[in-house]
This record gives sequence, C-alpha cells and structure tokens, in this order.
Amino acid sequence: RDAARLMVEKGISGLPVTDEQGTLVGVISEGDFLRKEVDRGDLMGRGLLGVLFDKRDSLAEAETVDEVMATNLFTVSPDATLVEAARTMTTHAVKRLPVVTREGKLVGVISRRDIVSAFTRPDELIEDEIREDILRRLLFLDPTLLDITVESGVVQISGELPTRTDARLLEAMVQRTDGVIRAEIDVTWKLDDTQVGNEPSNLP
Repeated sequence: RDAARLMVEKGISGLPVTDEQGTLVGVISEGDFLRKEVDRGDLMGRGLLGVLFDKRDSLAEAETVDEVMATNLFTVSPDATLVEAARTMTTHAVKRLPVVTREGKLVGVISRRDIVSAFTRPDELIEDEIREDILRRLLFLDPTLLDITVESGVVQISGELPTRTDARLLEAMVQRTDGVIRAEIDVTWKLDDTQVGNEPSNLP
C-alpha cells in the first residue's frame, strides 16, 4: 500500500525495487496492483486510486511489494545508446527501463518520455555540443577541421583528423550524444596511431 500511495502522490505508474545493497530485484507497477485485483475478481472498473483507498481490497493484505512486483525484468546499461533503449522498449512493449550496472546496481530509470524529449532536441544544440564539448573540450581538437551538419537529429561529419584514435573517439561520442538519431561519419586521419606506418584511410 505504501508503494501504491507513493505512485499516486508522484503521478508515476511504476517503481524499481532494490535490496539493501542497491541491487535491482524487481519492478512494481500500477498494472501489478490491478492484476492482483483482477485475479481476486473484485476490481469493478476501478483504477489505482480506488484500489488504494478501499480497505476491503487484497492490496491491503499484501505486507511487502515482493508479493506483487514483477521479477522478469528488461534493463539497459548506463552506456547504452538512446536508440538501443528505445529498441528494447519497443521489442518488449514496456514504458520504462531500469538502468543497471554490470554488478546489478540500479543507477536510474529511463522512460519513453525521456527518449522522446532527447530525440526532439534542437539540431543547433546538438551541433554545438559536438563542436564545443566533444571536439574542443574533450578531444582538444579544432572544430574547424571538420564539416558538421545536423538535420532532424541526423549528424553528418566529414574531414580529416590528426589520428585514427581521434576519429574513433569522435564517432563513439557523437553516437551517444542526446538527440542524435543517426551519425554518418566520413573522416580520415593523418596518422594511424593504432599501427604506425599506415596510410590515411576511411573509418573501418
């Protein structure tokens, strides 16, 4: 009942459940509570508010959330891209995903709304982040070395960078930038620092 009350007060439809060490052990949702009432055969068309405040309901008899929570979970890692998270949500028909480390520790929750908000990020902000944050501040490179365009979340980058490592880091960072739907990167390098002596070439 405490979990249901929290969802009503915060206007959310689900909560992750962790143990004392912060390890994800389940997820509890409005649907879990309502299914319990359906199984009982006494739902009578009520939503979570009705179930929550009717003391006759079997929800009142549940002592802990593990009696109603789901344990067959779909999760994403902190370094997953937004596209990967969206694909997981679509494949498994879920509205939110717990973000979990390799050790099983819960570090956050991402929802469909979060992804939609990221994908509707203005193109000019995406381009500015690539030029100023990724190239200038993180890679210590001159943004004018590259031609960069962003249109409807699709990033196109061409030009030449000092090293192959620079090109690889750029590609990885751009693909993980909020709002980027697809990255089309056609970049060469002066030095293949992964195997000194190679001639400049395109990205693998």
